[in-house]
Amino acid sequence: MGLPLLSSSSFDPSYNGVFCGMEFMRPPLSASKSYSLELKFKCQQFHKGGLTSLGAILCASQRPRGHKSTWRREPLPQNVDFPTPFPKKKKKPYPIPFKEIKKAGREDKKLADMGIEKPLEPPKNGLLVPHLVPVAYEVFHAWKLLIKGLTQLLHVIPVHGCSQCSEVHVGRNAHHILDCDGSTSSHRHSSHLWVKGSINDILVPIESYHLFDPFGRRIKHDTRFEYDRIPAVVELCIQAGVDIPEYPSRRRTNPVRMLGKRVLDRGGNVEEPKPWRFAESSSLIEFDTYRASERFPCPPLSDIPKIAQETIGAYEIVRKGVTRLMKKYTVKACGYCSEVHVGPWGHSAKLCGSFKHQWRDGKHGWQDATVGEVFPPNHVWHVSDPSGPPLRNKLKRFYGKAPAVIEVCMQAGAKIPDEYKPMMRLDIVIPDSEEARMIA
Repeated sequence: MGLPLLSSSSFDPSYNGVFCGMEFMRPPLSASKSYSLELKFKCQQFHKGGLTSLGAILCASQRPRGHKSTWRREPLPQNVDFPTPFPKKKKKPYPIPFKEIKKAGREDKKLADMGIEKPLEPPKNGLLVPHLVPVAYEVFHAWKLLIKGLTQLLHVIPVHGCSQCSEVHVGRNAHHILDCDGSTSSHRHSSHLWVKGSINDILVPIESYHLFDPFGRRIKHDTRFEYDRIPAVVELCIQAGVDIPEYPSRRRTNPVRMLGKRVLDRGGNVEEPKPWRFAESSSLIEFDTYRASERFPCPPLSDIPKIAQETIGAYEIVRKGVTRLMKKYTVKACGYCSEVHVGPWGHSAKLCGSFKHQWRDGKHGWQDATVGEVFPPNHVWHVSDPSGPPLRNKLKRFYGKAPAVIEVCMQAGAKIPDEYKPMMRLDIVIPDSEEARMIA
């Protein structure tokens, strides 16, 4: 609707000045075309004896802006930089800006001072999220398939691990890149001490305590041996709805009520089964890497490419599924070490031995976890020719990197996903040592 111009009769004739009236004439807009608004500006000067028009009228024409541009998918970058390792003698940055954390804390405190309960939605109130239960089962089954596929591939693809640091190399010949940061690396000029690797060098074992009730009693330092430690991915799936008989979990029907940081109602009183250690070590083997090479023998060589492709598919399902689950379910990580806890609050075990742990009495500095801390990619150097010479230190700026799982599957004959190609630098031709000197 347009705004009508004010008539001269509505003004005091004794007023001596300038009045600018503005009228918006807006036609109905179409969903397929965008129009510019038509504006009319009228400047009129009022005198004591009457009304005199002074100026011109500016009109914006009603024209379509042209055809709507079609959406095009942007190509992936040709090369990307490697993820820089975070220094050990420094605290990790908060995934959520600290200003937002303080703002949320002030809002919770304000509600608590007013006596208003904190509004909680699933799963923050202890209830399951129905549409994420199938995702949790999909991630759980893909996790087991990932362990099985990697174990079978490692019978064919050799893996090397440094005995002094966390460096891993996938390939027949270990690389000669001088990037060891172990305790005795200065005596070896940063060269690695290679030993035979295992599946734990590819899938970094990130474990978490299993809790029957994440909103129940907190694990103390003296009671830490009463709880099982299982892979953090599996614990996340259990709390998201996966039922494992050996590792039961409480399924609430009444929500948790909180006033600030104080829990008013835990959704009813349910006695936790005792002892809290439920399963034997044999039941954990199905979804853990323990003695996996004995459980899965070497497959026929003709099946290796198929197994490699299925393993990459399982890896992508786990990575994307964990990302979706962590958007809803709370996972805590220590800001100083690699400890992870799945649940609304971190445990109280004094096991942190990283940077300035004496100041914290060994307690962990809990903060929100990232996907890379729960399911780390573990980047390794990419080997373009597995049967060729080892990677050399002088040419390391020409080499690429890839997640260890992707590198194993690539050398086994699987197709590389497009999102990993920029970091692997597949378009760079590795020069000779003499040619590398002439390259700027």
